[in-house]
Amino acid sequence: MPALGGVGREAFLKSLVEPFIIYLVLFFPDFMSPPLPAPLEGAAIPFSLVREAARIVAYNGPSLLLLWYLIFTRRGEPGRRILPRISGGDVQAFFVSLPGLLAIGLGISLVLPFFAGAAGTFTLEAPSSAAGWAVVFLSCLSTGYLEETYFRYYLLSRFAAPGVKFLAVLCSTALFALCHFYEGLWGVLNAFFAGLLLALVYLRYGALHGIAWAHGVYNAIVYLTGI
Repeated sequence: MPALGGVGREAFLKSLVEPFIIYLVLFFPDFMSPPLPAPLEGAAIPFSLVREAARIVAYNGPSLLLLWYLIFTRRGEPGRRILPRISGGDVQAFFVSLPGLLAIGLGISLVLPFFAGAAGTFTLEAPSSAAGWAVVFLSCLSTGYLEETYFRYYLLSRFAAPGVKFLAVLCSTALFALCHFYEGLWGVLNAFFAGLLLALVYLRYGALHGIAWAHGVYNAIVYLTGI
């Protein structure tokens, strides 16, 4: 196995412990969740303002704070890059990522009818009030930041040595896909290709915020359109 940043095999293996524990705590429960049943024709999973607000307060917020704390306190980690400031790289990453995510989601939805018996990704009911949309926006944006912080910024920055960069992209993408297991096979495939795109965009621009914004906006569009 290639060395990471000039350190030996033992140090590299030790460096895997923290990411593995974080994944088990924050994302593995989604992998263990049974796939959602395909909704009946014309039906959708009902929107719940309380459920979405609770997700922000009880899961997204604390999980994101934990990740940012680990990033800011690690010696030599360029934590200042995570500060919420707009840069040209973030804007470019956003406008590259969002169309790509939409194309992947649309492509999956167009391919599904050609597979007999294939269960589609689930459909979400859109909120019916301004307060509901505000909560959805915060939920989608915080989810985007949480997942992009861990799967792209944290993992790809931590394992950035040339000898392991390809492996880091592959592992990041696979782990991201697995935590969407509850969406079923097609949801996993959608997440895999989306994760691969976001990893490549992150490596190109080094911009966390742009891909997090794109991720959040894409999630909000899913609420609106059901793609």
